[in-house]
Amino acid sequence: MDLEDFNVTEDSLFDGDLILFQNKNGYRFSIDSVLLAHFLIPDDGDKILDMGTGCGVIALILLYRWAAIVEEVSGIELQASLAKLAQVNYQSNNFSEHGKIIGTDIKNILDAVAPESYDKVICNPPFYSCSSGRMSTNKEANLARHHVLASLLDFLKASASVVKNRGDVFFIYPAESVAECIIFAQQVRLELKRLRFIYSYPHKKNVSRLVLLQFKKNGASGAKIMPPLYIYNEKNGAFSQEIQCFYQPQAGKE
Repeated sequence: MDLEDFNVTEDSLFDGDLILFQNKNGYRFSIDSVLLAHFLIPDDGDKILDMGTGCGVIALILLYRWAAIVEEVSGIELQASLAKLAQVNYQSNNFSEHGKIIGTDIKNILDAVAPESYDKVICNPPFYSCSSGRMSTNKEANLARHHVLASLLDFLKASASVVKNRGDVFFIYPAESVAECIIFAQQVRLELKRLRFIYSYPHKKNVSRLVLLQFKKNGASGAKIMPPLYIYNEKNGAFSQEIQCFYQPQAGKE
């Protein structure tokens, strides 16, 4: 597969170790995907599914970091343009044998994916309802950012249906809607186990923008509230040391 039919930019992570082609005028990944990808620590032999993979960035970060121990990291993507681009990115980084891109609607996910077939599911879902958030003039970007094709509950239902019993589900979502996310998750038997609020920088009046959540299917009640994650050291400052580590290449990678 080539890029003749795409209007793309060639971007990279980890000092060029990971190459990512993105649509120039469509949906483009942000730091949210990097934060979520580093929130998941896999176990040996895990099969992982990225729900709404876009260009494949989360799945590819996981493969870059953990290909030696995981069995598979695959992605679900309904938009054909993004699904094709994700396939290109898998091929460009030599990860085609470590996973696949499944083009299907998450509301009908069991037509394409066997029930309870993945150890972990990870998802950076659309954040905004159709009546909130700034709408883009680009259709691809709108579908990726707004609840046009599927709601938060749809993504949680799909995740719960394909993750194994006692398996883990990882989400990132706006902090102001964290209660809604937890309530919907409980409706589909996903119990909150870890929670980490994300802040722009340390400040007593700073408000959390995003939150990382880990759920366990049919898990017991009780969750760990993790220390805050600060993106910057200060307003208009450099990335915090933790965030800088997220972008550093792994030792031994060529």
